[in-house]
Amino acid sequence: MAKGKAKGPKGKKITLKIAKNSIRVSFDGGLHLDLSKMGITTFPNCILKLADVDELDLSRNMIRKIPSSIEKFQKLRWLDLHSNQLEELPKAIGTLQKLFYLNLCNNKLTTLPEELKLLKNLHILNIGLNCLESIPISLGALSELREIGLFDNALTTIPNSVETLPKLKKMNVERNPFPDSANHEECVDSIKRIETLYLVQEKDLCHSCLKTCQGEKDKLNKLMNMTPSSSKKLTFPSLLTPNSSAKDNQEEWRVRGKQP
Repeated sequence: MAKGKAKGPKGKKITLKIAKNSIRVSFDGGLHLDLSKMGITTFPNCILKLADVDELDLSRNMIRKIPSSIEKFQKLRWLDLHSNQLEELPKAIGTLQKLFYLNLCNNKLTTLPEELKLLKNLHILNIGLNCLESIPISLGALSELREIGLFDNALTTIPNSVETLPKLKKMNVERNPFPDSANHEECVDSIKRIETLYLVQEKDLCHSCLKTCQGEKDKLNKLMNMTPSSSKKLTFPSLLTPNSSAKDNQEEWRVRGKQP
């Protein structure tokens, strides 16, 4: 029997009926098409007939390519493509002018199209866990960007145009091979881009940070001495602690995008 070419996983076939049954009304009244975790290997062209949805979730599948026909989703505000097999993005993604949230985390992207700079309404962009060695300077045109995830790539530098975006509040650059990681993290922290803080050991702290923490610890001890004894342990949820390795996970970014 003649041997044929090896084929990849066939994947689940998505019909228009399946897609229609996967539409839900989101918390703000928009239409949310959820085709996540469906075993899809090829972008289902049938959903082009549902291009009036506001949110599209194709995450956690095995999709290798997004076609240029994505441009038909002109009402799209929320696009989640994380955890697929994407190696590139179509230039047409830049036509999605209403896009507010874009999640491309955990794919195989090595480059980003310049057309991303056209997404003028983009507030949240997650491109962590890819194979990026650089990001376009043109991303500095995303003047509405509030959060960007660049963690777990192969980046050696971040363009100044991105670091100085006027409305940027959070930038996660953890686990990239920066030539001078300490100086880079200090620079990022000095412009207050990193907001999530975690407990670390004393040996991981510089002298000034350790001194600050000891001061906070002394204040805490005084407070505990002033408080009547109780069998219940005190908790201080608002107490800030120094940064250590980033522990932002994919679920946090996914949930953040659904907030108004």
